[in-house]
Amino acid sequence: MSEQRLVLVVGVGRSGTSLLSGILGQLGLHIPKPEVQADDTNPRGFGEPRWAVDFHTRLLRSRRVTINDSRPAAFATMAKLAESPEIRAELHAWLGGQFAENRAIVVKDPRTAWFLPLWTACAQELGVTPDFVTMLRHPAETLTSARKSYGTWQPVSSRAGAWANVSLETERATRGARRAFIPYDDLLADWRREVTRLGELIAMPELAAPDAAKADGVDEFVDPTLHRNRVGWDDLDGPVPVPLRDLAETAWERLLVLTRGDDPGALAALDESREAYAALYGEAEELVHSSISAARRRKPKGAAPPQTTLYVRLARRVPVHWRRRLRGAFGRSS
Repeated sequence: MSEQRLVLVVGVGRSGTSLLSGILGQLGLHIPKPEVQADDTNPRGFGEPRWAVDFHTRLLRSRRVTINDSRPAAFATMAKLAESPEIRAELHAWLGGQFAENRAIVVKDPRTAWFLPLWTACAQELGVTPDFVTMLRHPAETLTSARKSYGTWQPVSSRAGAWANVSLETERATRGARRAFIPYDDLLADWRREVTRLGELIAMPELAAPDAAKADGVDEFVDPTLHRNRVGWDDLDGPVPVPLRDLAETAWERLLVLTRGDDPGALAALDESREAYAALYGEAEELVHSSISAARRRKPKGAAPPQTTLYVRLARRVPVHWRRRLRGAFGRSS
């Protein structure tokens, strides 16, 4: 390959994106350094560039959007960032620096789904057309894994909504691009078949016909025993409303159809799922309007902003999973 390539691995967090990124990295695509360090939730590594994670996290917080946000309107809020000259210049400079030293780059971070217009615009400014790979994992398994990794602060119903919200919008946002959809189970069962299919779909020879020595290393890297959350809807730690559960299950089945290509009927059906989710979320917001109003605290005119302690300001800079460990070590409950 002589042209520069950018592969964006997208999908809901805990759906196998780290596994795929790690495979692509071992087969010759460059994962920008430094990477997020492995921990007990991802012992084989995250395959995530530290810069991209920090960049995305900062921008999400600036708009009060979370990585697993269930609000359909949140995507429009984040899409506006692609119009910011300052933010585009920041990503453009980093991405340009990576391409100055590497021909083929893979970037994986579940937060990327919130910034697809921004990444596409910056890549095109550099003369690169991005490719997209979406990992698919059953929502019940994803929710169970997310609870173990991210904690219990978000109710299971909200996480189910976020799964539908992020999955459906990611599919819509990548239409018309070179893309592939890979089920997590299939990648674990036969990574060679799935990566070969990916390479053919996005016209990348080093994936369509992997180097034998590198492939042998991937054989040792892929561990099917890491698939530890084989659960269904009835196994979750809390109830998911039937309309939401049925909607997510239907969306899951429709997304799986795309592993065989962009069938027009499947795309139309996914449009229906996305519209149905937006309508369901709108109904839920109207139903709990009184609770939202009661929880909202109005600041008196002229009141000074609340002061935070030094401890709180420093704690906010610490990644969530380390915060939980520190609380346990020092006996803090919040």
